[in-house]
Amino acid sequence: MGVAAQQWIAPDWGGPQRWRLTDTTAPDPQQGEVTIRVRAAGMNPADHKHVAAPRPGVALPVPIGYEISGEILAIGPGTRIGSGEVQVGDEVVAFRVRGGYATALTIPAEKAFRKPGPLSHAEAANLLLAGTTAAEMLDRVHAAAGETILLHGASGAVGVMVLQLAALRGVRVIGTASAAGAERVRGFGGISIAYGDGLLDRVRGTGIPVAASLDAIGTDEAVDVSLALIEDRARIVTIAAPGRAAEHGFGAIAGTQPASTAFRDGIRGELVRLADEGRLVVPLARTYPLSEAVEATRFLAEGHPGGKVALIP
Repeated sequence: MGVAAQQWIAPDWGGPQRWRLTDTTAPDPQQGEVTIRVRAAGMNPADHKHVAAPRPGVALPVPIGYEISGEILAIGPGTRIGSGEVQVGDEVVAFRVRGGYATALTIPAEKAFRKPGPLSHAEAANLLLAGTTAAEMLDRVHAAAGETILLHGASGAVGVMVLQLAALRGVRVIGTASAAGAERVRGFGGISIAYGDGLLDRVRGTGIPVAASLDAIGTDEAVDVSLALIEDRARIVTIAAPGRAAEHGFGAIAGTQPASTAFRDGIRGELVRLADEGRLVVPLARTYPLSEAVEATRFLAEGHPGGKVALIP
């Protein structure tokens, strides 16, 4: 019979004003599946960007949301989750799901992991998209202990994850940020510098050799400074300027790329473990009721929420 649920969908391509909160059913889980009662849905810019315009292979309507935290409602026969054995009532996080802006969801069980104990549901629901992206960026440029890297957009969600993961590797970070984000960068162990005119001179003025550059913001300034500082194009990566990457021969990654998908799936368990040990945190800016997903998306799209945003059913 399944579980009665509500879920946000995009019935047409375009902005969030087109979205609809619909009545639906989370079907009974089959072998290899679990049904989750959603306690929080993580919000990311990709959620609205991916339904703003038609995409090859994606048919309307599109369920919205990629990561959730909640409780196991039902388990398919002979099924384990990504982190191992599971029972009804266990708290889990899940990433790379379809339609996380919901009250209940049936998903492939391998996408679910036991929720890190120190994190609230709202925090846990925002761990894995930003965390796996940050981990892949560091891996792509082969950031090594003792090196210093430049991170553009260091106070954002991905930037904060890069700062934490870099520190665990013994990598020092010079991070660009606004005046409002500077304290957040320093709080996570980075050396904060202001972006804007004269950025290249300010980076060089630190007197610290920069071994690699990570771009989480995608501005021409970020790319130009990276190119001026880093001769080896293999040690530059962006998640926001793929056109410039193709033009200049440095790396651009995205979750839709097969190599990125494989890496991010493979690193999920490690990030959950680090969070469970209290070594990764998720700064949270605000939560909204599930019914206010459109308003929450507008808040997120302002670009400087000061932390992650979650929807609470």
